[in-house]
Amino acid sequence: MSFRCRVSFALLLMACFSPLFGSSLNAATNEKPNILLLFTDDQRADTIHALGNPLIKTPNLDQLVRSGFVFNNAYCLGSNSGAVCVCSRNMLLSGRTYFRWTGRYASADKPNFPDSMKGAGYYTYHHGKQGNTAALIHKKFDTTKYVNDQQARLLGQPGQEIVNDAIQFLKTRKEDQPFFMYLAFACPHDPRVADQEYMDLYQRESMPLPANYLPLHPFNNGEQVVRDELLAGFPRTKSEIRKHLHDYYADITGLDGHIGRLLTALKESGEYDNTIIIFSSDHGLAVGSHGLMGKQSLYEHSMKSPLIFSGPGIPQGQSDALVYLYDIYPTVCEMIGAQVPQGLDSQSMWPVITGEQKQTRETLCTAYKDVQRSARDGRWKLITYPQINKTQLFDLQDDPAETRNLFGNPDYQQQADHLLTALKTWQKEVGDTDALSSTHPQDPTFKAPTAEELKELQQRWQPKKKKKRAVKTGDK
Repeated sequence: MSFRCRVSFALLLMACFSPLFGSSLNAATNEKPNILLLFTDDQRADTIHALGNPLIKTPNLDQLVRSGFVFNNAYCLGSNSGAVCVCSRNMLLSGRTYFRWTGRYASADKPNFPDSMKGAGYYTYHHGKQGNTAALIHKKFDTTKYVNDQQARLLGQPGQEIVNDAIQFLKTRKEDQPFFMYLAFACPHDPRVADQEYMDLYQRESMPLPANYLPLHPFNNGEQVVRDELLAGFPRTKSEIRKHLHDYYADITGLDGHIGRLLTALKESGEYDNTIIIFSSDHGLAVGSHGLMGKQSLYEHSMKSPLIFSGPGIPQGQSDALVYLYDIYPTVCEMIGAQVPQGLDSQSMWPVITGEQKQTRETLCTAYKDVQRSARDGRWKLITYPQINKTQLFDLQDDPAETRNLFGNPDYQQQADHLLTALKTWQKEVGDTDALSSTHPQDPTFKAPTAEELKELQQRWQPKKKKKRAVKTGDK
């Protein structure tokens, strides 16, 4: 009987006789599964065919969806900088909110993902983007290496280099211990370059616009001239958004193809049936939604990511439980029977996967710098903008695209008050000391930059070329 079958049978026994069995996978068998964590960059939750997007082509991710367990409400907690990926990836590896940090990165001296996996007997392998890394935590991996982010995005084969090296690792690794492989892709972040074979799968002129497409965001959200927002003109034209979506979809399809190569290599190595595959992304992206381009907002399109668990012992199904991406760390620990470190802000999702619980939290909050805060429950979502004293309330059940602001309507005051109270409670729990309103609010009007101003702003955000360091006596 294969490992997958043994664990599935054991989980069935656990469901029937839960007091007699442990709750982890290796409580049912002496074998520990390998863990493969695939983490993309800037991929919206609605960019997988099997999860309801009829246009996009993602056959390999579809395979994981069909065989695995999907979290429909997985969120990046937020960020203290415009580079949201920095915070997201650091929170993933540390299990702690960015409010706990003393600098831009999570501390490597506290509990972290690679240390926990090594302590559980795993060989740890990391390969990923370099531009926003927790370098000291990455050094904890037995093998850690980086791609040149910009170069990797321009080659036309998204994710190829990382997958090539991962396949080589599978061929040459020692088989005396399970592996934890964290592949942190640099795409589909811009610049998005996909070879013609992927571009030809989509027709630019017929790319459907987002349901919440707008030429301009209707007010100043506090971050509308950051780098990401300068990738398109003001106002955002339909043709320009279709161009970005065409490139975006082609990039994701190209990455999916290389993920498929990795899945095939896993099967050829004999490790597929003994490997838990986790797929997610550091956050989403606007790409024209609400008149925005980037991820520097708390709308669903920017903070929500796909999250899939697939492999031995993972039931097929979906959950609407409210979870954070940084919950992956304690989830994996509990899944393999490792000790969940003390002091984490994150919570294990394993009880939801096994069906022991329907949810781990009743409300979920997100934050962006000191300019945006949000809270949501199973149906309602509140977003507040402290610098301009503006608030939005959305009914996500009837208005999932967040297009109708119900805040100020007395019929929904109770829902708004409930979420505001939840937000204040959460702030105290995670150490968020930023105010939710201003005594001297800024002008809420957003004035779009002119073409000349846009060009100047774009030049300001261009990466600066590093000067060659003069060689001094004693340098090696």
